[in-house]
Amino acid sequence: MNIYAITILSVLVAEYTLSLIANLLNLRALRPDLPEEFVDVYDADAYRRSQEYTRVTTRFGLITNTFDFLLILGFWFAGGFNFLDNIVRGWELGTTWTGVAYIGILLLAQMIISLPFSIYSTFVIEERFGFNRTTASTFIADRLKGLLVGGAIGIPALAGIIYLFDTAGPMAWLYGWGAATTFTVILTLIAPAWIMPLFMKFQPLENLELKERLMAYARKVSFPLANIFVIDGSRRSSKANAFFTGIGRNRRIALFDTLLESHNVTELEAVVAHEVGHYKLRHITKGMVVSVLHTGAFFLLLSVVLDNRGLFDAFFMEQTSIYAGLIFFAMLIAPVELLLGIAMKQISCRNEFEADHYAATTTGSSEPLIAALKKLSRTSLSNLTPHRFFVFLNYDHPPLLQRVQALRKIRL
Repeated sequence: MNIYAITILSVLVAEYTLSLIANLLNLRALRPDLPEEFVDVYDADAYRRSQEYTRVTTRFGLITNTFDFLLILGFWFAGGFNFLDNIVRGWELGTTWTGVAYIGILLLAQMIISLPFSIYSTFVIEERFGFNRTTASTFIADRLKGLLVGGAIGIPALAGIIYLFDTAGPMAWLYGWGAATTFTVILTLIAPAWIMPLFMKFQPLENLELKERLMAYARKVSFPLANIFVIDGSRRSSKANAFFTGIGRNRRIALFDTLLESHNVTELEAVVAHEVGHYKLRHITKGMVVSVLHTGAFFLLLSVVLDNRGLFDAFFMEQTSIYAGLIFFAMLIAPVELLLGIAMKQISCRNEFEADHYAATTTGSSEPLIAALKKLSRTSLSNLTPHRFFVFLNYDHPPLLQRVQALRKIRL
């Protein structure tokens, strides 16, 4: 094993170990007594079910993580990357389409292998706790549509990247960065109108009282909002959510129909105000800038190590290639990605606090948002006492108790 193999193997082991420790600590952090802050929304049975849901999903996650960990190690040290490379090269498709086929087969295999876990999670675990409303036909349709949309978007993008690195010379990383950024902006523009409706049904909000309340709020804070949409989330799950998506004329706020079922007008206004806060505080724009810079750094570093023979030797590859180099480089920089991911989660948590503060100050009260957050946690059986280390590694939203405490400190 060379230094590349040792580094990548060490990272895989470290990531698995950290995840294992965090999950075990999270299970130990479960408390039998309901936190006093939540006695108004949780009864004893609901709290017991929330803890059991955390135990079941955590244990299932440990099984899937262990399976994935052993699978990648087995495929790697059995020479699977090189075996597949020899097969695909035999098709004589040319560099670009050989790369697309190689990466496409790996992604398709990963999807097929993970399918039983998705089925069990949806139709056993989520069903057991009363969340699942997905039928077999909807589940299959979602996977097929996801495969088709992913192929329609991913194949041209991947082919373009491989082609640029194969033909553009030393400036390939810069051209690739520009192409990827342009592609991302276009995708952000068209996704709300063309892609998301393939999976979710968007309908204009019909509750006139609620619509006028929300539109009046948007005018009050000078938020350009043409319409508010309701998503048929109840077709798949009883869990509720709301989100902001799109830019320009495709900007929209979407509310799950399950959210409308369980919250009153004042609470829904607070939820929308939180989403507006992300826009007004430029969290979305800042996130896109970070994403663009991250992509540029990735391509630049990729161009430096792409022809390094040692990286390919680490995976027992007989020949070097751009497409395999993309995969191996992504595994090589996993430590940087892990640290960056943690940093981004911390920024995301800060953004959530800021959006909560914006919602409270612009609606004139913290209580509606507190009530909405509590109800959301109740309907999703959230873990009310997560361990700090688990939160540090995994949470991109602050734990609910911290959000409620921060909201209560706001002086209006």
